[in-house]
Amino acid sequence: MTVLDPVSTNSDYTDNVYSGKQDHRAQVCAILEQEGSIPQHLIDTEVDWFYNVLGLDDMYFMLEAPTAVARHLTSLYGSQLSSVGQDNLISVTFQTRHESGAVFIHNSVPGVSKTEGPHFEQMIDAEYLDISVPQKAYRVESYRSRGKVSKSLDASLRTYFVNACDFVNPAPEGDAVNDIAQVSDRTFLAKATPHVLDLYGGVIAKVLCRSGPVIVSGELPNGGYRLVIGYRQRSTQGFYSAMSDLYHYYSMYSSRKYVEQFSNGVTIISLYLDLAKHAKKLTHSGAGSSSTSSNASPVLSAAIPHASIEECVAQIKKEASLLFCIPNTPFQTLFKTGELSVQEAVYANVGWIFAQHFLNRLGSEYATLAEILDPNDATDVEVLAKLKKRLRQETFTRELVLDILLRHRELIKDLYAHFAHVHYVSADSGSAVSKVADRLKADLHVSLSMTRLQDQEPLSSDELRLKITRVTTNDHDAMVMRALLDFNEHVLKTNFYQPTKVALSFRMDPGFLPAIEYPTKPYGLFLIIGNEFRGFHVRFQDVARGGIRIVRSRNAEAFSINQRTLFDENYSLASTQHRKNKDIPEGGSKGTILLNPDAQDKPFVAFEKYVDAMLDLLLTGETPGIKNRLVDRLGHNEILFFGPDEGTAGYMDWASQHARKRGAPFWKAFTTGKSQTLGGIPHDTYGMTTRSVHQYVLGIMRQLGLDESECTKLQTGGPDGDLGSNEIKISHDRTTAIVDGSGVLYDPQGIDRAELARLADARQMIQEFDTSKLSSDGFRVLVDDFQITLPDGTHVQDGLSFRNTFHVNPLAAADFFVPCGGRPESIDINNVGKLFDADGTARFKYVVEGANLFFTQDARLRLEKAGVHLFKDASANKGGVTSSSLEVLAALSLTDDEFGRLMCKQSDGSLPAFYQEYVAGVQNAIEANAAREFECLWNESKATGKSKSVLSDDLSVAIVELRKNLESTTLWDNVALRHLIMREALPARLLKEIGLDTILARVPLNYLKAIFGAYLASHFVYEYGTSPSQFAFFEFMSRYYAKADTAV
Repeated sequence: MTVLDPVSTNSDYTDNVYSGKQDHRAQVCAILEQEGSIPQHLIDTEVDWFYNVLGLDDMYFMLEAPTAVARHLTSLYGSQLSSVGQDNLISVTFQTRHESGAVFIHNSVPGVSKTEGPHFEQMIDAEYLDISVPQKAYRVESYRSRGKVSKSLDASLRTYFVNACDFVNPAPEGDAVNDIAQVSDRTFLAKATPHVLDLYGGVIAKVLCRSGPVIVSGELPNGGYRLVIGYRQRSTQGFYSAMSDLYHYYSMYSSRKYVEQFSNGVTIISLYLDLAKHAKKLTHSGAGSSSTSSNASPVLSAAIPHASIEECVAQIKKEASLLFCIPNTPFQTLFKTGELSVQEAVYANVGWIFAQHFLNRLGSEYATLAEILDPNDATDVEVLAKLKKRLRQETFTRELVLDILLRHRELIKDLYAHFAHVHYVSADSGSAVSKVADRLKADLHVSLSMTRLQDQEPLSSDELRLKITRVTTNDHDAMVMRALLDFNEHVLKTNFYQPTKVALSFRMDPGFLPAIEYPTKPYGLFLIIGNEFRGFHVRFQDVARGGIRIVRSRNAEAFSINQRTLFDENYSLASTQHRKNKDIPEGGSKGTILLNPDAQDKPFVAFEKYVDAMLDLLLTGETPGIKNRLVDRLGHNEILFFGPDEGTAGYMDWASQHARKRGAPFWKAFTTGKSQTLGGIPHDTYGMTTRSVHQYVLGIMRQLGLDESECTKLQTGGPDGDLGSNEIKISHDRTTAIVDGSGVLYDPQGIDRAELARLADARQMIQEFDTSKLSSDGFRVLVDDFQITLPDGTHVQDGLSFRNTFHVNPLAAADFFVPCGGRPESIDINNVGKLFDADGTARFKYVVEGANLFFTQDARLRLEKAGVHLFKDASANKGGVTSSSLEVLAALSLTDDEFGRLMCKQSDGSLPAFYQEYVAGVQNAIEANAAREFECLWNESKATGKSKSVLSDDLSVAIVELRKNLESTTLWDNVALRHLIMREALPARLLKEIGLDTILARVPLNYLKAIFGAYLASHFVYEYGTSPSQFAFFEFMSRYYAKADTAV
């Protein structure tokens, strides 16, 4: 029977009082007497010590059967005997697991992390806390015994009691979500006092409306401190055990701690902290004293000389959010032993990740070869591509970089100090040393790494380079350590020191990227690192927009490959987007989020953290205790526009609303691809991307006099996708093969179009195709199929491999190939040869690249050299970007009320008339832009003999460069010309609704200038080509000047 003491000494939880404790004790004595493991005359003494002196919490006796307690007591007695004459060798570890939880016990020295033996807290994290969700959650109670395990060892017993939750309301809705009486576990409610219910209720309310952890603290009557941390379930991993390492670093220990789960998805950790004895001796001895406890770690003692408990708790609160972002790193052991502070360990982890992506440089030999070879020659490009891939794979590995960093701990400390000196310490006034010292005195002098800054000024960049050269023993070590210095020198701002955060974000100056590998320097680069992921965001213009994609990995090998290629893929996608965006005001950008191997089931968690960490750098507001003003070396505000991409299509509404919650003034325009209830223009509903792609198909047919109904087509990307489904709906060809996520559908007579249309309307994969509608020569092979024989007798061993390579299968021949889906570089120089018959004839006559980067440039050149008419992605696949751009424009032009009334689906499900007319205008603009570019490319290629793939890039470069040059002219200052161009460039329906003057007053100036420049540049290049005469622009502008003069 359990009795709950109504009066608790801490006014938080009622004490556990076990009324049957004496009976329980008697049963244990009887068992020990029967077993005979402990001498008869010592049993009563040992049992009395165990029950009454050691100071175990009564919950232990409530939950453990007498047989288990007898076993524990016997083991402890044996351990004490074996340790006689051997100091500090007692080791006690017990664990009992049951269906609804577990009990763990180990000996523990207050204020010291365990580096050997079972790590029970890590087990509790991995097996119980990290996986807790409302449907199945676990709470934890942990107590430290008040007595020591033995006289010779300053160690007590730490007990952990893990139990499954029994919620009052397992699925709360409405007001119940915020009602702690509804969302709590029944055991917690029985033990919690009104004070703790009120405290936890306040924390829960903040967690539900804020990203990241909510941290509060308060002093206890006994002089200790209670630290309460609330966060969303599954938003971090390994945090419970990491927090122990953190407060141990500051020589603090917990007398007890609780983890409570709530059915609204919130976790709360409550820690009861005090200074360990060796820390108290230092504090009480006064300034200048060097006395230490014999059991104190000299490193830890040196880390916090004379620090009070208030200072330690304040620092733990600051660093808890850092651990929340990255609870565990390969440098954790160095943190546990005090060799690195938490800031230094997390910084080293960031440097390790940075080096993985940017260390594999190609060297001067590659640069020389690249200058010699012809970038327009497919064979030369093939040589460079193979060499680049080999050099990137073989130069450095993740393991090698980590090993080097672990061997150079002192350099890590120096490099961290260099980083912190810029991004933490205020640079307003005074000398460098005094600035550091003043800040440390204010709130950071208990940090080991920052204490070093107080003692001496950090090394300069030049001094660090010299030290790296002096300390390292080989070129590889030096390159790795210099990579961290490169990182420091190119970070313009970071949220590393924000009081609350969910992931780490760094706005980088891309100047460290070598031109030989990245010929076009990006405008901006972001690095984001979270517990579940790493990610990048690259943009090529101040005003830029592009999608955010999730990159998954099927296994460890796939992750290794994805990790190596992540930034290059991001850069290429952003570069392609920039070329694609030539008609619109926004330049190109792209974001990628690579999920860690153990976080493949957490794409939305990763996306949430990615977006919130980016907003930390975009918003300049300051909220005491939540967000601080950043050290900003960039010097001006930035606005980013995000869009949907692979794996994020359903996340855009959340991102927009989260930006609104964070106070972003640009929240309506922050994301495109939102639902119609938030004013979004869904690309798939209106076929925006397909309208552009299909204009190129129609253009080829128009130029060559082809009958669409007689043309055959291969399509990758099936009827379940945006581009694939709309391509099926809008086309009238004879489609012979479709490849999608479920498999391959093939019919040389032409796949039944009515059945394809049915799937496209339902957005279903080809696995739902009615195979009775195939001809006798047709087939469907699904990815899960094995040992299949095709109608022509071909044997297919497994469907997955067949699907993955069907686009290079001889059966895939057709007049047109329109990739509407697929991974980047599905066709590269290594497999493009498989698209040719034995006689060298290409299996496709015409290719319109709907999917981004489906072909590499060298593969495109090879196909065009063989006579294939090929239009690359940057030209063909731009309908979606035009739609999104005009969606952004409406959001920037309309007030919140106007936007809700004119652009958002109404409560009755209807779409406003303005919205429908605006969307129709968007569709017309997409088709007109695509038709203009097609005609320009076709005519230029015909006139010059140049590859269309090269011309597409030339066209983009010409427009982008002209647009950039126009920014430095005075054309915008000509008011009459400005108004004329803007009336032509802006949507007619928007002008009709609110007028030009209103748009010019509301839309940011840099965005307006971008519209102005993009319109002039694109129309000029489409009309005059990529190599106009020197008088062409004068002739072009003369017409506009004449119109402007007439208008005046």
